[in-house]
Amino acid sequence: MNVFVYGTLKPQEVNYYLYCALKTIKEQKCWTHGDIYSLSLGYPAMIKSENKVKGYLLTFPDSSPLEKIDQLEGYQENREPHLNDYQREKVTVYDHNNNPIDQAWTYFMSQDKINFYKGILIPSGEWKSH
Repeated sequence: MNVFVYGTLKPQEVNYYLYCALKTIKEQKCWTHGDIYSLSLGYPAMIKSENKVKGYLLTFPDSSPLEKIDQLEGYQENREPHLNDYQREKVTVYDHNNNPIDQAWTYFMSQDKINFYKGILIPSGEWKSH
């Protein structure tokens, strides 16, 4: 099972150690289409666009980590979308040569919620906590 991460779940970030460390079978730098914003809450959010968001493709041996990652992201599959913090969707991720690698789950936030959390666009497409 693949997950594209672009914020606190990236290797070297705080939630990576809590949710992903020692559970992945592969980790690869990559990108997907979107715009990334730094939120006033101290973490990022992504919306759909034709730009690039840089992150990592984390591959897990099965889908068991997804439930805890969904909880972290404030996502419940059967809940009304506006009640979720993020929406989980499949995206295509690409390597540094712009070749498609695979499909992966990732999390998008609505523009309204990004505005509410005073999101600031990150022109580089890459979020860092430090």
